[in-house]
Amino acid sequence: MKKIVIIGAGFAGLAALRRLQKLLGKELELVLVDNRITSDFLPLLPDCIGRGIDPQFLQYKVEDLCKSLNCVFINEAVNAIDLEKKRVMTATKNIVYDYLLIASGSETNFYGNDNIRQNAYKIDDAADIKKILEVIRARVFDHYIVCGGGYTGVEVATNLSLLLTKSKHLNRIMLLEKGTEILGNLPNWMREYAAMNLDRMKVMVFTATAVERIEGAKAYLTNGNSFDNSMVIWAAGVRTAVFTQQLPQEKNSQGRLKVDEYLRLQENCFVAGDSAYVQDKGSFLRMAVQFAICEGSTAAENIVNTIKAKPLVKYRPIDLGYIIPMANNYSCGTVFGTELIGRLPTLLHFFMCLYRCRGFKNKLGIAKNLIGIH
Repeated sequence: MKKIVIIGAGFAGLAALRRLQKLLGKELELVLVDNRITSDFLPLLPDCIGRGIDPQFLQYKVEDLCKSLNCVFINEAVNAIDLEKKRVMTATKNIVYDYLLIASGSETNFYGNDNIRQNAYKIDDAADIKKILEVIRARVFDHYIVCGGGYTGVEVATNLSLLLTKSKHLNRIMLLEKGTEILGNLPNWMREYAAMNLDRMKVMVFTATAVERIEGAKAYLTNGNSFDNSMVIWAAGVRTAVFTQQLPQEKNSQGRLKVDEYLRLQENCFVAGDSAYVQDKGSFLRMAVQFAICEGSTAAENIVNTIKAKPLVKYRPIDLGYIIPMANNYSCGTVFGTELIGRLPTLLHFFMCLYRCRGFKNKLGIAKNLIGIH
């Protein structure tokens, strides 16, 4: 019986686990390793701030899923991987495997700034959102500073605006971007539309600007300004887990591991989701839920094919598009190559989230919250 170890209980890891169980079932020894006890539905984290979604509905117990799929769950953080000896090392265990799938996702990148890491608020999981909401409810800040003008930063800033508008607090919300433009990798029309909408929601945007340091509740910016009584939320980039960055294999600046067309790092090790750096049509795929799910499933199929000495399946990504959901429903995005603005992309965002989130209770809870039932 072959032993398959999956690192990570996110979209890619759980998609792979389900696929492995379906393809080979009782012929495999399945082990899932993750330091969290829940698998959190990350796409709706910013919506918890402004739209009142209860973060508990974004969490699904990993142990329950593992039991239903006859999989051993090891609730520990991975410290290192020895690819030669086929071992995954945690604080208490050396887990030997026949095949390994690295699907450990990504985490907030503080770029080595310990001051920011210790004093800013991050958005990696539901626990982070709960903490942010508790702090906001307990104290009225004069300034809310969101660092990072990418997808997440824009979503968070608009949801803060919605929350403060509901509570009739006319506080200053600032979105800082270190680069010259927000949403820098997206088409010009989308950047302009998002900027216009942020202005509509009274979110002040500063480019070529970042938070330099935080002292107590005072934030110092790189442009020389400082703001008292400030809450700083850090959404300025992500990286992969430390143990993946320690591997000698080729990777990008975020630590994503470069894989071949079959999602292999080497013969008995595959990578999927945010941990994987996948080439497609001359470029590399962005981090996205749709890719993570398909990569997890494809990697699982190729593990089984390797065991059975069958030809491997090439991973062929299908890009459905992407949406920047903004809390006043003036969202924008492209779906199947069609440019969308306004309420339709907002509805598509929530439809896909309800479709992909785990558990009927969670789906029902999210739906109720979105229509104002708590």
